[in-house]
Amino acid sequence: MTTISIDDIPGAIGSEIGRSEWRTVTQPMIDAFAEATDDHQWIHLDAERAAAETPFGGTIAHGFLTLSLLSTLAYEAIPPLEGATMGINYGFERIRFMAPVKSGARVRAIFKLADADIRPSGRVLSTYEVTLEIENSIKPALTAVWLTLAVVERED
Repeated sequence: MTTISIDDIPGAIGSEIGRSEWRTVTQPMIDAFAEATDDHQWIHLDAERAAAETPFGGTIAHGFLTLSLLSTLAYEAIPPLEGATMGINYGFERIRFMAPVKSGARVRAIFKLADADIRPSGRVLSTYEVTLEIENSIKPALTAVWLTLAVVERED
């Protein structure tokens, strides 16, 4: 993957900056997330009941599981910033869960660089408009406006 320089950032604002590969959301992944978060709601874990009692036809991933996948999908999709020593999750301006992700479905993230604040401190605050697509679905799993902070070594 190529890198992006601070000088390239202004020209990238408003454009798609990364697109991840498809990733399968498996039942073991959903089960592990339930264990990690202590969220054992049956719509995530009981395939038989979820098939019988929901319109989903089976279990679905936790919304926060789909949101948490953005970290790894961003790592594989967004070009690293030259000179960055660390990246920090700064938060979200908006998150909307648009459609459930069924167990076994594949998702991918598309990242658009909406804005960037290049600070004299050597930090870059980036604002991404993110869409987490579900393969063969009209509606995305989620949309979000995500803020990240990159710490860049300053040349003295």
